[in-house]
Amino acid sequence: MVFKKLRQAMGIGGPSIETVLHDPNTTPGGVVTGEIAIIGGQHNSDIKAVNLALRTKVEVESGDNEYTSNLEYAKMPVAGGFSLQEGARHSIPFQFPIPWEAPLTHMYGRPLHGTTVGIATELEVAGALDPGDLDPIAVHPLPAQERILVAFSNLGFQFRNADCEKGRIWGVHQELPFYQEIEFYPPAQYARGIKQLEVTFVSYPQSMEVVLELDKRGGVFTEGHDAFSRFTVDYASVEHTNWEQQLDGFMQEAGRRRGFF
Repeated sequence: MVFKKLRQAMGIGGPSIETVLHDPNTTPGGVVTGEIAIIGGQHNSDIKAVNLALRTKVEVESGDNEYTSNLEYAKMPVAGGFSLQEGARHSIPFQFPIPWEAPLTHMYGRPLHGTTVGIATELEVAGALDPGDLDPIAVHPLPAQERILVAFSNLGFQFRNADCEKGRIWGVHQELPFYQEIEFYPPAQYARGIKQLEVTFVSYPQSMEVVLELDKRGGVFTEGHDAFSRFTVDYASVEHTNWEQQLDGFMQEAGRRRGFF
């Protein structure tokens, strides 16, 4: 059992929370299990609700400005109202489902710089809400996502950064109000026309959408612009495709349409 959290929830003498995640490692569509212990303080407490919530930092565009915000995008009640006696301990086991569209925090077995996901334990006591600390979880790629990422690596793309953008992608069904962009530097064969590649996964139970954004390298008298390519990957047949060849074809086609190459 890992990632213990013990904090005073509602000021001096109030109850405290101890959250234990059995295993912080998961995947999109997976489940994180654990146990919440609420420990009574120096007086009896009226517990109104106990909730778990997923939070991620997202970039928000507002006019000409951009700022970072903590976004809560999945919430689950784990206990209703009950009375907690002074010094008593109340334990609540939980199973928290991870959305299929959850952003990745790890890639190629290493932390993905620029993206964090955490589970917060929220405790409501007598009308006051304690938003709770954040316990990090590690969201690893699905096998299909891993295969696509390995193909980009085999083509020579190098990871640059990752972030989450609030908003929606045109033409793609999304349950969550944001999407993740994983950015790569291009290899030499694409570098003359492309400044960077941004990859977005929007996953579902049986398949996923992959959106490629090619950022054109601007010239002395021209501005760079983006080209998009989108395709569907079926989990059942992902291993039967030469993805290195397929991805190269997608990028070449998108680049030709916009005059990149």
